Amino acid sequence: MEHKAPGGAKPPQRAGTKTWVRAGAAVVAIVAVVLLAKWLRSLDPLQDFLSTYPGHVELPENAPTGLPAWLGWQHFLNAFFIVLIIRSGIAVRTTARPKAFWTPKKRGKNPSKKISLDLWFHQTLDVLWLVNGVVFTVLLFVTNQWMRIVPTSWEVIPNAVSAGLQYASLDWPTEDGWVNYNSLQVLAYFLTVFIAAPLAIVSGARMSEWWPKNAQGLNRIYPVEAARAIHFPVMIYFVGFVVIHVFLVFATGALRNLNHMYAAQSSDGWLGFWIFVGSVVTTAAAWLLARPLFLTPIASLFGKVSSR
Repeated sequence: MEHKAPGGAKPPQRAGTKTWVRAGAAVVAIVAVVLLAKWLRSLDPLQDFLSTYPGHVELPENAPTGLPAWLGWQHFLNAFFIVLIIRSGIAVRTTARPKAFWTPKKRGKNPSKKISLDLWFHQTLDVLWLVNGVVFTVLLFVTNQWMRIVPTSWEVIPNAVSAGLQYASLDWPTEDGWVNYNSLQVLAYFLTVFIAAPLAIVSGARMSEWWPKNAQGLNRIYPVEAARAIHFPVMIYFVGFVVIHVFLVFATGALRNLNHMYAAQSSDGWLGFWIFVGSVVTTAAAWLLARPLFLTPIASLFGKVSSR
């Protein structure tokens, strides 16, 4: 006999049960995708497709080979800022009663607006990430590294489909990131650098305290609701990108990939790994220290910090 709660309603399902159901559904979906991809690869038309489009597009003749040293510290800074931006963004979104507030130094006759210390930290990180992004973009084009992450042929699309099919079937495409990324990587990096990042910037700027509140015409063209509808999904995209990126770095030759990313070397040595470990420790320490006790002295240099 089915047990019912008072009033005839069914008792609420336990959170743990829902979690297991969702996890089970995710496992079933992954297995189904793998089996479907393997079946597709067994078909003659798909085998011809994979032969025609192996998963990568040849780079232009003047494209650089290898990764420069500046990309190493850019990898660290980008990861450092993105992780802390996500942390502070979640705090801004979920904290109902902030423990500390920040007020900028008064300039002119208009009163300064008070914001939460979490929001000050989030916006400060945004500015630092933006400055770092400008440096990254300039170096990208000065050194011609842009050719490695900007599609230069429409063939990138079928090759990306090919690479995706190879990943899904667990027979992964050959990795040689030192020379050339596969087309799925190219599209992912292009989307991250030239689409997701600008969307995060323009939506974040609209929601920030620096946006001109009295510009009625501008605000009518670009309402804050539109910015909010963009900003959070972009953050979710960055979370997904980071998780998948880190997984593939370790799953496709960790030492070689970490040497590419952090040590500017094409080898299987341990230098890149230890630099990566240092960057993770630094980022984890910053995550733990990002609280009012440690943020207050820094924020006080630029304004007033108070408890209300």
